Amino acid sequence: MAPIALPAERIFYDGGCGVCHWAVKFVARHDPSGLAFRFAPLGGEVFAANVPPEVVASLPDSMLIQTRNGSLLLRSDGAIHILRRLGSFWKLCGNVLAIVPRPIRDFFYDRFAERRHRLAAQPEGACPLLPPELRGRFDP
Repeated sequence: MAPIALPAERIFYDGGCGVCHWAVKFVARHDPSGLAFRFAPLGGEVFAANVPPEVVASLPDSMLIQTRNGSLLLRSDGAIHILRRLGSFWKLCGNVLAIVPRPIRDFFYDRFAERRHRLAAQPEGACPLLPPELRGRFDP
């Protein structure tokens, strides 16, 4: 009997952030099968359908990962989760980062997030420019 394929987890990203676009392309490149993650912009239709407004109001400035069980991971927990799911060297990096206490990780994550719009140019659209074979992994 073949194993049951679980649905991909979803990364919600800021469509107006160049760093977020870089991160999405990085994840897509290191998840070539597309089985680990799908992508959707924060504020898009899929985001609105999956994240209740009362939760949205309390979210920090962060990418958001929705796991298979519906949990939402943010800040450094989300980044570590992504790295671990990508496997090999990236899993090792995620495991090393997880040793650092969350308040310290999140402090640095938040400082970076505050400056991210100055670090990379604002992209032209809400979806990163990707080769056609990767575009099907994006939700509106």
